Amino acid sequence: MDGKTVVITGATSGIGEVAAESLARAGARILFVARSEAKGRALVSRLIRANPDAAHDFVLADLSVLAEMKSAARSLIGKATKIDVLINNAGAIFDRREVTVDGLERTFAVNHVAYFVVTELLLPVLSPQARIVSTASAAHGFARLDLDDLQTVQGYSAFGAYGRSKLCNILWTGELARRLSSTGVTANCVHPGGVNTGFGDNAKGWLKSVMALGKRFMITPAQGADTLIWLATSSEVAGRTGGYWSRRRLLTPSAAARDPATARRLWLASADIAGLAA
Repeated sequence: MDGKTVVITGATSGIGEVAAESLARAGARILFVARSEAKGRALVSRLIRANPDAAHDFVLADLSVLAEMKSAARSLIGKATKIDVLINNAGAIFDRREVTVDGLERTFAVNHVAYFVVTELLLPVLSPQARIVSTASAAHGFARLDLDDLQTVQGYSAFGAYGRSKLCNILWTGELARRLSSTGVTANCVHPGGVNTGFGDNAKGWLKSVMALGKRFMITPAQGADTLIWLATSSEVAGRTGGYWSRRRLLTPSAAARDPATARRLWLASADIAGLAA
């Protein structure tokens, strides 16, 4: 990874933080998006210790807001003329339905729309043979996508909204891989497993209790980050695209996640929401 530039969202904690430090130690320059300036500066300090020869940096943004998704991407382009790896890892779960300033259900905004917008705007500066790696989840297997209710106005539940957002990740990855098939740029997604991180710490009530209990049985962030880092770096997966991976194995996602017609419709809907060309 010497001399390569890696962009990461969701880098200040959990598997994103592990990936950032690991890739820096491997010689990469890390650019990342942070919501907190204090956390961003703290991570930059750790990255400098891991690789003092690279100009690590970050941009501030709330990736639930369309304008900030776009400004983050523009700021990243201002810091890097070439990006070799893009890791979409920002994610959240909310115990009750929340709506962003753009009228988007917050889980859908953070977990899917931010992936779509940041990636689309960074495509012009991705290097030949660049890799896009996005964090999905096995939670997609319980989800069904209603393209007429992407904002989950009807029947909201925390785990339901989260599962649908992860289904969107896999559908989008497949469509992205198809659209990039002639470019040399690859797109894959990963189920990291149940990882004991700060994910879900924003929850309240019953969801907070469930998440706290579940963490007792979860794997470490380093274990969860392994496949993500492998997809970003290994020669074993060079040129492989459109896959859904876990524990370094290619898995078959749910039937709903493999429907190309739904993937195309989701792409068009996402582009419309973002105000970007489809």
